[in-house]
Amino acid sequence: MPYYLILILQGYCIYHMYKNRNPYYWAFLIMFVPVVGCIIYLITQVYNKRDAEKITSEITSIINPTKKVRDLEKRLEFSETYQNQLNLADAYLEIKDYEHAIPHYIETLRDKSQNNFYATTQLIEAYLNIEDSDNVILYAEKIKDHPEFKKSRTQFLYGLALERTGKIDEAESNLRQIDIRYSFYEERLILAKFLLSIKKEEDAKEILNEISKESQHMTKPNKRIYRTTTLEVEKLLKELN
Repeated sequence: MPYYLILILQGYCIYHMYKNRNPYYWAFLIMFVPVVGCIIYLITQVYNKRDAEKITSEITSIINPTKKVRDLEKRLEFSETYQNQLNLADAYLEIKDYEHAIPHYIETLRDKSQNNFYATTQLIEAYLNIEDSDNVILYAEKIKDHPEFKKSRTQFLYGLALERTGKIDEAESNLRQIDIRYSFYEERLILAKFLLSIKKEEDAKEILNEISKESQHMTKPNKRIYRTTTLEVEKLLKELN
């Protein structure tokens, strides 16, 4: 089996193991007996007839991320439903093809019979990634009274767009909503940097210290995921002390 395929298979098995909190001894089998270990893990922990199609789809998406997009494009051509339009937009967003994702999200918003909160939040994410702050603000203000908007990542993105357009006070008010313990580590680091930029050093240090303390209690998967974030937090704290 080609080396890169073995790595992909190992990566999927490790991801599945962490996600489903399976015993850690599986990691040793998967890493040190790669092909056989992965096969044993898939057969005993993952595979059944109902899940076979899902597993194949996930592994294919890792190997060839554009295949999912092509399949969803064909599905939309066959049936132009709201869900097919949304699924294709999400697939484009997933591969960071924001220019193609945006028109599909906008198309879903034409259907007024749907609850378009989710589609709007995804559209805001896409607009922020192409640095279109005006449209981030435009669409965020359409949903800011929705109960799920408050203390969400979308409100945080709204705050970033406000900052970029020079509305500092409004930006601070919205960005601070993301300061929730044991969550949003990357966003809170950005918030701390924002506070430093507006000369609120003590507030920034308080957030950085909280993240530092919380990082000591992270699960192993989260320590790996947020390693870059926590290293930057510690670096900033050293510079500020």
